[in-house]
Amino acid sequence: MPKIALVDDDRNILTSVSLTLEAEGYQVATYTDGASGLEGLTTDKPDLAILDIKMPRMDGMELLRRLRQKSDVPVIFLTSKDEEIDELFGLKMGADDFITKPFSQRLLVERVKAILRRSSPRDAAAGGTGVTESVPSKALIERGALVMDEERHTCTWKGHRVTLTVTEFLILQALALRPGVVKSRNALMDAAYDDQVYVDDRTIDSHIKRLRKKFKQVDDDFEMIETLYGVGYRFKEQ
Repeated sequence: MPKIALVDDDRNILTSVSLTLEAEGYQVATYTDGASGLEGLTTDKPDLAILDIKMPRMDGMELLRRLRQKSDVPVIFLTSKDEEIDELFGLKMGADDFITKPFSQRLLVERVKAILRRSSPRDAAAGGTGVTESVPSKALIERGALVMDEERHTCTWKGHRVTLTVTEFLILQALALRPGVVKSRNALMDAAYDDQVYVDDRTIDSHIKRLRKKFKQVDDDFEMIETLYGVGYRFKEQ
C-alpha cells in the first residue's frame, strides 16, 4: 500500500483529499504546516508527498528545499497562485507536478497514480532483498560517462552519483536512449508524463535546465544535452 504525505494548513482539504486517496487504497499521513510536515516526511518516509505552497511556520517552497537535501521523493504542489514564477521556481527545486486550487479530486488521483507508476521501478528496487541487490541490473543505459539504471533509479556521470527526480530521470532516459536524435518537447512530455497530465513547453524547459545544473555540479564541462531552438533537445553523440 503506497504511503502519501499530505501537507496543508486547510483542514477541509486535508479531510477531503485524505478520504479520496484512502478510498483509492492509499495510506495517508497528514500535516497542518511545513515544519511538522518536514519532520514527518523525514522520519516516516512516504512514496509521494503533496504539499501546499502557502502555509504557516514554513511554506511549501522552503519545505521542498529542505526535503531535497535529504530525499528525492516525488512531490506534487497544491497552489492557489496562478503565477508562472512559482511553478518555474518549484520545478527548479525538484517538484514533479503542480495542481492549482480549486482542483478536481479525480484529477489529483490521476496525477498521483501517474507519478507512482513512473517511480515504481525505483521503489521496487529499494524494497529488494540483499540477494536481489547483488544481481546486476538488466536495464542499464551506458552512454560514455553516463550510466543509468532504470530498475534502481540511479544515475552516475563519470562515476559520480547524480540524484534525479522521477520526471528528470525519464526525460534524460528518453534522450540517452537515442543519442544524436532530436526529441521534441511533445515527445519528452509523452515520455515523462501520463496522457491525462497536461504540461506545457515551459515545464519541459525547466526540467532540462535542472538536469544540466545537476550534472554541472559534478562536472563543470558537462555539455551533453543540446538545444535545437524551435525543434527540441538531443543527447550528444560521442
